[in-house]
Amino acid sequence: MMCVKLWLVVMFSFVQAGCGGSCPALECWLLRDKPGEVLKHERSLIHVITPGSSPAEEQQAEPSSFSSSSSVESPEKVYYVTDGSASLCHSSLHPPRGSLIKPQCELHPFFPHPADVKWATALTDNALSPAHLQADWLSAAILGVNGELVLSTVMQAATASSLSNGIVEMKLVLSVLSRTALVRSRLGEPVLLDCGFWVDPSSPLSASGFAVEWRYQFRGAGRLVLAYDGKADRLADGPQEGATLDFADLHATGNASLALQEAQAHHSGTYICTVYMPYLVAQVSLELEVVEPPSLSISPSPLPLAVSGQVLRVQCEASGFVPLPLELSWEFRRADGAVEALGEGSLSGHREAWDGTYIQSSRLALDTSTLGGGGELVCVAHHDGGTRRSRVALDVIGFSTPTIEDSMAMVGVALVLYGIIKLAFWKIAGSDEVSPKEKDQ
Repeated sequence: MMCVKLWLVVMFSFVQAGCGGSCPALECWLLRDKPGEVLKHERSLIHVITPGSSPAEEQQAEPSSFSSSSSVESPEKVYYVTDGSASLCHSSLHPPRGSLIKPQCELHPFFPHPADVKWATALTDNALSPAHLQADWLSAAILGVNGELVLSTVMQAATASSLSNGIVEMKLVLSVLSRTALVRSRLGEPVLLDCGFWVDPSSPLSASGFAVEWRYQFRGAGRLVLAYDGKADRLADGPQEGATLDFADLHATGNASLALQEAQAHHSGTYICTVYMPYLVAQVSLELEVVEPPSLSISPSPLPLAVSGQVLRVQCEASGFVPLPLELSWEFRRADGAVEALGEGSLSGHREAWDGTYIQSSRLALDTSTLGGGGELVCVAHHDGGTRRSRVALDVIGFSTPTIEDSMAMVGVALVLYGIIKLAFWKIAGSDEVSPKEKDQ
């Protein structure tokens, strides 16, 4: 299939950009959950081998990649996995030796079964399961370091799966991945939620079609965003408005990324990308955070001229922000640049606007007797989207304790007035000293 070949190229390019040479062993926990029994955790290792080679050949070719220096001591299971997608070799799954941050990997027994969603039922219209499904299967859920990779795989054991000493040879059949565990967006911006899949071209399942489903979950509530039957080339009814797939790219490369035309407040939450193959299913989840800092407004604005000793009541309203919480506070910036913290004032509870954003306000009773001649009153908002400030000028007159500068200014004014009076007196006195001859004339 053309889609398999092209997606294989994309996957190899993606992995080789962050990983050179063979990759070290991946540490995992195998979880076995049987009815009536305690959940069992078995230490496991995954060694990745190149297609067409055997575990023994890989050990001879790249002995360093099969080193026993892994932190998993005496693993109960060791898996040699042929990974044609190369997704298991991404650098985020193999941090530098000694790193305290490790990737998370869980293995679970998997049982092939028909899909129970209507957009994937056509993939398994035959009531009898194919004979090639009769094998041991595992699914893996993997999270790379720093959320650089979210990976879900389905692996099939070889015919002669058990080798020796708990070693099992397996082959990766289906791989679904996302390169962004967390996506952040501003309101109104377009959003792309990354998801892609790869199917082993040698598997009989690769030519039987696929289906893709995107679901949304938030605080226990969920809904279908978009579902597509790739076999019938049909989109399920009722997709979310503004959510689309690139169907040409989906068939050509396995790119199942979901595009949201415009991020809105209610889009924040968990998105699950699920890929169905006949009798197989794998899914990855990623978080979308829509983050918008608040717009601030101070009222009254402009502030009225205040008299020293007057209590001035001011309100700052923060609006249009998501998510909660928000920290509001006040500052006063004096004329000389000194900043005085005034506290948070009296905070209101938050209210939700029609578009899902929030509104919150702070009221401040400001005693002007300590503010000198005035300055700037500043409302400060600290939010995940950034810090915002709104300023308004404040002038105070009639203050009781003038500053040194004010005193010097008053002395200067007094001297100027004294000079003007003295000059006027001299002119009046000069006009009275008129000669007798001038008087007779």
